[in-house]
Amino acid sequence: MRLISIALAVAGSLVMLAGQTLPAQPAGLGGLPTFSAPATHHTQVKLVLSADSAKPGDTIYAGVDLKMDAGWHTYWKNSGDAGSPTTIKWQLPPGITAGDIQWPLPQKLPPIEVTTYGYEGETMLLVPLTIGTNFSAGQADIKATVGWLECMDVCIPANQDVEAKLEVGTETKPSAEAAAIQSWQARVPSAINLAGGIPYADSAWWEKSTNDNTRPLIIDMKQLGNIAASVPLDGADFFPDASDNFEVQPATEVIAAATSHIQLRKLVQKISGDWPKEISGVMVAGKGSPQGFTFKATISDNALDSSTAAMPAAGGTVASPAPTDGTPTLPLMLLYAFIGGLILNIMPCVLPVIALKILGFVSEAKSSPARVRALGGIYAIGVLFSFLVLAAVVIGVKAAGHEAGWGMQFGSPIFLVCLTTLVMLVALNLFGVFEVTLGGGALDKAGELASRHGPAGAFFNGVLATVLATPCTAPFLSIALGFAFAQSAPVILMVFLTVGLGLAAPYVLLSLNPVWLKFLPKPGAWMEKFKIAMGFPMLATVVWLFNVAGSSYGKNVLWLGVFLVIVAFAAWIFGEFVQRGQSKTVAAIVVLFLLAGGYAFALEKELDWRAPIAETEAAGSLKESADGIDWQRWSPEAVAAAQAAGKVVLVDFTADWCLTCQVNKKTSIEISSVRDKLKSLGAVALTGDYTHFPAAITTELQQFNRAGVPLVLVYPKNAGTPPLVLPEVLTPGTVLDALDRAAK
Repeated sequence: MRLISIALAVAGSLVMLAGQTLPAQPAGLGGLPTFSAPATHHTQVKLVLSADSAKPGDTIYAGVDLKMDAGWHTYWKNSGDAGSPTTIKWQLPPGITAGDIQWPLPQKLPPIEVTTYGYEGETMLLVPLTIGTNFSAGQADIKATVGWLECMDVCIPANQDVEAKLEVGTETKPSAEAAAIQSWQARVPSAINLAGGIPYADSAWWEKSTNDNTRPLIIDMKQLGNIAASVPLDGADFFPDASDNFEVQPATEVIAAATSHIQLRKLVQKISGDWPKEISGVMVAGKGSPQGFTFKATISDNALDSSTAAMPAAGGTVASPAPTDGTPTLPLMLLYAFIGGLILNIMPCVLPVIALKILGFVSEAKSSPARVRALGGIYAIGVLFSFLVLAAVVIGVKAAGHEAGWGMQFGSPIFLVCLTTLVMLVALNLFGVFEVTLGGGALDKAGELASRHGPAGAFFNGVLATVLATPCTAPFLSIALGFAFAQSAPVILMVFLTVGLGLAAPYVLLSLNPVWLKFLPKPGAWMEKFKIAMGFPMLATVVWLFNVAGSSYGKNVLWLGVFLVIVAFAAWIFGEFVQRGQSKTVAAIVVLFLLAGGYAFALEKELDWRAPIAETEAAGSLKESADGIDWQRWSPEAVAAAQAAGKVVLVDFTADWCLTCQVNKKTSIEISSVRDKLKSLGAVALTGDYTHFPAAITTELQQFNRAGVPLVLVYPKNAGTPPLVLPEVLTPGTVLDALDRAAK
């Protein structure tokens, strides 16, 4: 049967390439459709865009709309036992790039003995188009050649040129077809599975060994979470991705279909090579209005107890299989979110802002209780507002069909430049280079401090604490965020706001109990020196952000340093001559000239800050020093190959902007005892760089219920065995213990 499928696909492809058609033939073996010469197409094809106009740097969607005559159908990316997928060959202006096709959920098409996956009536294939930041304004011609195979009793290969116009300018304007494109996006299987927050929800194992080329496979998806209530599970099915080495046969046996569990049995036929190590495709649930969810799992050689899953540990021990009783409840995840927010207060990212809050409380110790409570509330509002914005961004990214991750804004070089500049200005303000006041001059030192730590300062500190917290994850926090990212918009909002409450809680509690402020030092002259001293942690944050930006700009990041120096010089002139001097007008003009000139020369001309250098794929060893760990680039194939060779595998998902990751590496991974252990075991060390949010790593993080890095895994040497998931904050003992357990 596989040979028939290949032959039909090859024949269809050759005809489309040659621009010829085959003569009509009667229906063939098993009701297989035959090829016929068309008089006209039975599929009308049109290219539509989600926007009439867009700005350089935008990503819009192109939709290839296929409307088929009654009784005719076209094919999905895996056409099944026969047929051929639709192809799109783009002819785009230089500077506009096309992404991969996003395929709506298909149907399983008859006849049953020759099952195919395709579309009847109408479908729209969606492709993201990214406009380069340097693309010139004007009209862009978006063209493509669409090739498809349309079938009823006969199959007809066809192709058609399509085109659309896009105006590139200064604004983004949705098109009349934007709503239709959005409705088709909702039919694309979600990259977030039904698992709702429990790790290893996607799992698969061989039911038994076999001596022939056919073997039963159990495909298991647990813990459907809140989605389960809205998705009827009757008609559960699995549509596999295509493979040249094996074939997942179309017949599906439903073993379990409850509100928290789908388990299916599929027969797999091996065509060449070894039995597959991984299975991927789309899990389908619901007959009347089916929904699809992407599925990906490593296949174990041993049957896994469907009531167990490897849970990431929240403390300092290695995670191990543990029972999971029922669906993870929203109240439990909200508790995790609150605890994670509390712990963020002591993470390295937020420490500089904690110093500012301590200074603020000291300065307010002599104020009335009502004022202290008000400022604590305003700080909390700043935190919650910022988390509300973050939640809205995540919801928007998901709605646009992209992957979302915790701290994803740090993958944007433009954001890094702006934040680095902002934090440097905060440091200069603490050093007294210039002052931030709420209007007129301060009457005395106390008045000046009050204005600095008044309502605006409290709100800004809340915003800054949130922004600097996002590169960090903490115990409990990653579990809650992983749960949230798989849920609907209201749940995402609830979880994010709960994290914000946890982050703000210590300061709100202190402000609600002003009597506790008596334990703080009395306000006095020492506060000015303490304020200046707190500028140095902020300056250290600037150095860290500057280093992170270097991964996007390479050696050109020097010009970001030049720009920061110019901004610092302008800030000094502003403070010395505009705020405290006499020649205010002349000084203000000089400040504006420096800022405008520095921006135009350093950022725009030399750094070209809106067009960071392209990331290159490193080859070979990625070790950081001669005696360091021999890191290799992570990929699912690299993990599978190492396990197939019987080797223990250490995987470190990290990012330049993740301070927790860097601390873990320096204190618990890139150390002599771990290096010696890896060498003695002959283990393989893989690193996944999440600095610029590659989609493959986002997907992998979601498989382990993580919304961001760090994520450290240790795979046992037995092929197909799930990994041990290490906690977010590591110790050398944790890593060494995991390696020992994996080697057994």
